[in-house]
Amino acid sequence: MIAAPELPSEFHYPQDSDTRFSSDTDFSEAPDVSINPTKGKGGKKGKKAVGEKGRGGKGGGESGRMNGHHQENGMENMMLFEVVKMGKSAMQSVVDDWIESYKVDRDMALLDLINFFIQCSGCKGVVSGEMFRNMQNSEIIRRMTEEFDEDSGDYPLTMAGPLWKKFKGSFCEFIAVLVRQCQYSIIYDEYLMDTVISLLTGLSDSQVRAFRHTSTLAAMKLMTALVNVALNLSINMDNTQRQYETERNKMVAKRANDRLELLLQKRKELQENQDEIENMMNAIFKGVFVHRYRDAIAEIRAICIEEIGMWMKLYSDAFLNDSYLKYVGWTMHDKQGEVRLKCLTALQGLYYNRELNTRLELFTSRFKDRIVSMTLDKEYDVAVQAIKLLTLVLHSTDEVLSPEDCESVYHLVYSAHRPVAIAAGEFLFKKLFSTREPEEEGAPRRRGRQSPNANLIKTTVFFFLESELHEHAAYLVDSLWESGAELLKDWECMTGLLLDDPLPGEEALTDRQETALIEIMLCTVRQAAECHPPIGRGTGKRVMTAKEKKTQLDDRTRMTELFAVALPPLLAKYSIDAEKVTNLLQLPQFFDLEIYTTGRLEKHLEALLRQIREIVEKHTDTEVLETCSKTYHALCNEEFTIFNKVDIARSQMLDELVDKFNRLLEDFLQEGEEPDEDDAYQVLSTLKRITAFHNAHDLSQWDLFTSNFKLLNTGIENGDMPEQIVVHALQCTHYVILWHLAKVSEGSHRKEDLVTLRKQMRMFCLMCQRYLTNVNTTVKEQAFTILCDVLLIFSHQMVSGGREQLEPLVYSPDDSLQRELLSFILHHVFIDQDDDNGSTDGQQDDEAGKIEALHKRRNLLAAYCKLIIYNVVEMNTGADIFKQYMRYYNDYGDIIKETMSKTRQIDKIQCAKTLILSLQQLFNEMLSELGTGFDRSSSAFCGIKELARRFSLTFGLDQVKTRDAIAMLHKDGIEFAFKEPSPQGEGNPPVYLAFLDILSEFSSKLMRQDKRTVHMYLERFMTFQMALQREDCWLPLISYRNSLQAGGDDDTMSVVSGYSSRGSSVRSKKAKAATPIANVATAKRKLPEAEESSSSVDVSWQTPGMMPSPHLTSTMMRNPGDMRGEPKRARDDSYMGVYALPPDPQQQPHPHTLPQTPQLHQTPIDYNTQVTWMLAQRQQEEVRQEEVRQQQERAMNYAKLRTNLQHAIRRGTGLMEEDEEPIVEDVMMSSEGRMDDLNEGMDFDTMDIDLPPSKNRRERSELKPDYFDPASIMDESVLGVSMF
Repeated sequence: MIAAPELPSEFHYPQDSDTRFSSDTDFSEAPDVSINPTKGKGGKKGKKAVGEKGRGGKGGGESGRMNGHHQENGMENMMLFEVVKMGKSAMQSVVDDWIESYKVDRDMALLDLINFFIQCSGCKGVVSGEMFRNMQNSEIIRRMTEEFDEDSGDYPLTMAGPLWKKFKGSFCEFIAVLVRQCQYSIIYDEYLMDTVISLLTGLSDSQVRAFRHTSTLAAMKLMTALVNVALNLSINMDNTQRQYETERNKMVAKRANDRLELLLQKRKELQENQDEIENMMNAIFKGVFVHRYRDAIAEIRAICIEEIGMWMKLYSDAFLNDSYLKYVGWTMHDKQGEVRLKCLTALQGLYYNRELNTRLELFTSRFKDRIVSMTLDKEYDVAVQAIKLLTLVLHSTDEVLSPEDCESVYHLVYSAHRPVAIAAGEFLFKKLFSTREPEEEGAPRRRGRQSPNANLIKTTVFFFLESELHEHAAYLVDSLWESGAELLKDWECMTGLLLDDPLPGEEALTDRQETALIEIMLCTVRQAAECHPPIGRGTGKRVMTAKEKKTQLDDRTRMTELFAVALPPLLAKYSIDAEKVTNLLQLPQFFDLEIYTTGRLEKHLEALLRQIREIVEKHTDTEVLETCSKTYHALCNEEFTIFNKVDIARSQMLDELVDKFNRLLEDFLQEGEEPDEDDAYQVLSTLKRITAFHNAHDLSQWDLFTSNFKLLNTGIENGDMPEQIVVHALQCTHYVILWHLAKVSEGSHRKEDLVTLRKQMRMFCLMCQRYLTNVNTTVKEQAFTILCDVLLIFSHQMVSGGREQLEPLVYSPDDSLQRELLSFILHHVFIDQDDDNGSTDGQQDDEAGKIEALHKRRNLLAAYCKLIIYNVVEMNTGADIFKQYMRYYNDYGDIIKETMSKTRQIDKIQCAKTLILSLQQLFNEMLSELGTGFDRSSSAFCGIKELARRFSLTFGLDQVKTRDAIAMLHKDGIEFAFKEPSPQGEGNPPVYLAFLDILSEFSSKLMRQDKRTVHMYLERFMTFQMALQREDCWLPLISYRNSLQAGGDDDTMSVVSGYSSRGSSVRSKKAKAATPIANVATAKRKLPEAEESSSSVDVSWQTPGMMPSPHLTSTMMRNPGDMRGEPKRARDDSYMGVYALPPDPQQQPHPHTLPQTPQLHQTPIDYNTQVTWMLAQRQQEEVRQEEVRQQQERAMNYAKLRTNLQHAIRRGTGLMEEDEEPIVEDVMMSSEGRMDDLNEGMDFDTMDIDLPPSKNRRERSELKPDYFDPASIMDESVLGVSMF
């Protein structure tokens, strides 16, 4: 506990010759300065001593009334707190009632106010009149601390609920109204304010958070109210002085001497009141703010910073100077985003007023770099406010921010967080676009290239190109939309810059600049038409207001009228450039097509259709063709009257394409002739166009299946078909089948249609399967992707939703197809990056090529995993996928993990069997590579164990939901471990016994009762000799048994992993508990082993506390009533209800032998010798376990100490772990220099309060000796900063 001098019960304010409000330059004085108890003004009463509190007021010893309620025996009824809490009464009337009671009996009214603050802190205690008269403040606070509520850690300011949310506002309003109503007389009586400030200062120094938080808020709001009073006094003094000067400057004959004396007297009174208010503010500032602005609680620090910002804004003459600004500057390095946010909002209020800029110059120069760095704050709200603050700084003066400072904000327009981007866009707009040329009054408006926006649009293009993020034009437009929508929607100017010739002396746009302008123009059209941010930046759909909807309709009408005329010339000018044409062709997708009819623009529509057809004939680029197809699809809307015209143009174009394709194909496939490159190119280009249009348009009337299938079949037979032709033929055939299915699914179909579709689909699947073995990687990938899609579409799920008529179309892959699909994944997806050469055309060294290749492989894996999830292929095929989880975690970890999660939702048990199967496959692969005598510390084995641990974590924490699955996993794992006996004969471990070490990673997921059942199932495979083995080769069995036994008390990680210190302590307790059991063992050595084993099972199920059976001590845990040999086999048959194992007819229980498995053989041993040896082994094992536990404990303690030291070193040197909460680096700016006056006057009068044990005292264990040390809040580098 922090011991400190006791706070005085009353405050005496210093009398200085300088009556201005003193700043922290006075902080070197002691915080409890004693001065004369009375003012020089004789008309005011001096404050009474502590023992005189109750004797000076009117009726001090009588019962008074407060708000119409009696107060008796010196105890008040706390109605003031209740009234404020309910918030139903007008605060003005509540305060007026209190003032009336104060005038009647100020002691009782003040007692009511004191209890109000105590109650607002959540304390159930009440300050009585006797306590108020006879006890010091420190003693009262100590008493209230002892009477704090023990049941809850909450208090009114932190409680949830609508009532308590309003309470804070009512509480602050009460204080403000109280000061406002008392500002003309009562606050100068040297009694009310002295007592209140003394109480709040004492409470704010308490170690009880509720007291400290509530009193700090009250003191800061009290200070704000006093600042308003001081401001009014200052204004009145100025007015009085001005009146006095005016009267004095009059001629002697006209001068009124009595008025001069009256004004002089009034000014003197105002000056005295001002001095007294400043003394009160000094007391609050030095007694509360200076300590609490660096409190350990972020909420308290935020309150202080928020209020000092208000003081500087309200009373700038007194507070807006470097002595107070430095507190805001220092606190910008706070660890908590809430506090940093309050600093920025406080500064925004100051920078918004341009008249204050000259007073902020020194602060700006000192802390500008910190503000700029906060634009990259980890808290987005802080970053947004930092950018807004810089915008205000930029608005006030242009010279402060350097080009480097501005550039650090510019790039944030591409941020994925929209509020940050919008704020950066506003900064960018003010910086770059605030120099718009003014238009002359009365002059005609300049349009097109001569528009005043022309230069600004060029500036936008230049900025976009210099940022070198050409794929993010939509983000740039969205960022500038709110601040520069008028500029961005000047499409007439943009089209003028593209179509019109440059003016004399004007430099024309380059090809690169024209491409960027077209891309920006497309993004602005999309933003105006859709009215939502681009993908990756939106926060969900937002309901548009009526005004926004009207703006959207107006914009669509305007853009349609403009681009319907301008688009055909633009397409004609740039028809050769694929990139420009692709962007321009997307514009009609956002048109209001009705305008073509209502605006009489049909001729422009015909020109547009001609241009699109010419582009289709000129280009073979897939992206251009698909854009043309989408544009036709947008124009072919049956709701509009232009549909017939567009449909005719589309049909004519497609007729020509299909006829041309059939002619070329016939010539291309003629027997005996080898096709030349020109024929192949013609076929490919035509097929590309047809495929692109078939994606969005139904071309079923042209029967493309026959021609494409013939082309694919020829490619299989000859093997020399160009790969691109095969790829597009596969894609086109896929579209044919999908469009056919769409028609059949509509309901109106004939039986012949179903038969035809079923035949075509199966033929196509067989064709794709044959292409899986093609030599060309691109063809194989296309065939695999399409095949996965077709299998998923025509799976058994297509009949759901009332579509039973599609039952004949269901197609399930056979085993050979499933094997080929899996083989393709294993050979084309799970490969090293350097091995993938085929799919990137020799550009593997290019980083972009590598990323594209990885993206393609991820799509292939996702396509196959969908087949597993939707039960199209057997779930156990996922074992080959799951076993790659660790090796390819960075590339495919998210896909594999999601697949595991989905399969577990479908069938938990089958998923568990698949997981254990994947581990068994890896184990077998390791044995084939390393042999049976492998080292269990090898990287291969440790990798399998780590994979098992990862699998275990995916089961989650709900053991009830995964109970059956985990039990089945252990069953399969145990059977696998004992499946293959040792080739060296008995006495040697089974070949797969080491797999139990891997299986132990799942032991922590077993429920306690299931651990016993699994352990009994394990013993069915064990012989007696196995239980006695202690060689290294038997350690997997020993560790697995221990994990099942120790887990009876602690479901943590496996025992072998050694991660749990709890498990160690539990095991030590069990070792102690086993000692008295061992003492009884000698009385039971003559009993049959079969009876002992079975009786132990019976006891284990009957023990309510689930006492774990120690290792190899089941023979000691029998009840005398169970010493019977007859019924034991029946109980033995019920080992595991979930396993349902059949009894072995060849294995009969013998009264002197343990149960045997059919595979393994044991040699009978004398029973007494067995038990004696077992007891000796058990004692040795306990000693070894205790030594191991102690070693682990020492190692863990050393590791913790080492970690703490490393963290301390990192905090000192600026190094941080990735997963550790950041201290300063990403939220605070390091600084240089010394800050000599930070700790000036910072001694803390913390009370020595003996807090009783309580849940509410949670802070008591958190507080350190350096409780109020600034280092707990700020970086050490900041503590050494010199402010000015």
